[in-house]
Amino acid sequence: MSRAEIAARTLRTDRWWLPPLTTFVGLLLISIYAAFRTFQGDFYWVDQYHYLTPMYSPCLSQECLPAAAHFGTPLPELPGFLTPPVIILPFLLGFRVTCYYYRKAYYRAAWMSPPACAVAEPHVKYTGETKFPLIAQNLHRYFFYAASLLLLINIYDAIVAFGTGVGLGNIVLLANVTLLGAYTLSCHSCRHIAGGRLKHFSKHPVRYWMWTQISKLNNKHMQLAWASLIFVCLTDLYVALVASGTISDLRFIN
Repeated sequence: MSRAEIAARTLRTDRWWLPPLTTFVGLLLISIYAAFRTFQGDFYWVDQYHYLTPMYSPCLSQECLPAAAHFGTPLPELPGFLTPPVIILPFLLGFRVTCYYYRKAYYRAAWMSPPACAVAEPHVKYTGETKFPLIAQNLHRYFFYAASLLLLINIYDAIVAFGTGVGLGNIVLLANVTLLGAYTLSCHSCRHIAGGRLKHFSKHPVRYWMWTQISKLNNKHMQLAWASLIFVCLTDLYVALVASGTISDLRFIN
């Protein structure tokens, strides 16, 4: 029996297009904000309270404010319109772009490959992630290592900020690294590092426990991906508003 010829793209009658559209708009707005702040090159450090936005951490080039350069300025001043975030941006983007959840998100939302379940995609063929450029998705675990190092630096920044007291900015920075940490730990690569390539969990109780805890986080990987991404922008916005004098930091302990 031959397959039925269906002229319609899909027989779905629900609003299947809404989730990919929402994802596309969300990623687009975040990308625009991140690009603006990256190339603004200002309002990333609050000297009075030692708040450093995660988008500019670590600040390593010579145009960085001295107090904001927690690890010195080993790199020369960047040419032209380039700003300090462009040094770490490839690693942050690499980790997010190659993330298993984000692949699903932008494959559907931006490439329509496919846009939704039971909806035909417009592409004639799909070669998978075996050819350029999608073969670069295999670098995810290496971007995980880089993102983990940057996470430790963000945690250090949040701790340093407590040296001047406790304010709302401290709470924001602490919440930010908590969400970033949960998202990073829930990564599939982290889960594989903890419990992959083991034949007998009984012989590796510590790794089995780690794998179990990470698996629980992994079930929330999508939610953590969005929450951490949005909160990074909100954290940056808060630091920028305080640094520019637009708002004052709410202080609890001075």
